[in-house]
Amino acid sequence: MKKQAVDGIVIVKKYANRRLYNTETSSYITLDHLAAMIRAGRDFKVVDAKTDEDITHNVLTQIIMEEESRGETMLPVNFLRQLISMYGDSMQAVVPGYLEASMDSFRRNQEQFKSAVEGAFANTPFADMAKRNLAMFEAATQGFKPGGVAPTPAPAPAAPAASKDAEMAALKAELAALKDKIEKLGE
Repeated sequence: MKKQAVDGIVIVKKYANRRLYNTETSSYITLDHLAAMIRAGRDFKVVDAKTDEDITHNVLTQIIMEEESRGETMLPVNFLRQLISMYGDSMQAVVPGYLEASMDSFRRNQEQFKSAVEGAFANTPFADMAKRNLAMFEAATQGFKPGGVAPTPAPAPAAPAASKDAEMAALKAELAALKDKIEKLGE
């Protein structure tokens, strides 16, 4: 008896032996397959095969733990500590909505942020550095986009030695000007 996807949501059954069964493809899958489905923008619901209980939350948490254990962690220790401290707190009910809204806002405003940073550094010695930083920022945020794959940033073109010296002098002058502005703001 094959369960069909409801409203584009793929039903995945989890059996007592911890195996996951994709009812859409009639095949067993792994947590890595589910992570790939998320990155591709596919929606799914994981149910306990015996009780039909929705266990999607638990499985998504498992996927995060697997991803975090691979070495490239995304969740800082202080964030995890703060999150854990919220369990049982009077604000616990508010936290999920806040985190979801924050992540949605982050993804929506990513392009605006990129444009603003590029505009702020246009025609300054920091322009090339800002472009490289933005490329790294984009690569880091690809994990938040469905189907996103981190691009490899293109290497910066080599500049002649004379222009590098001029660029370095301009950077030093710009840095000194910024220090002066910061000192004036602090007074």
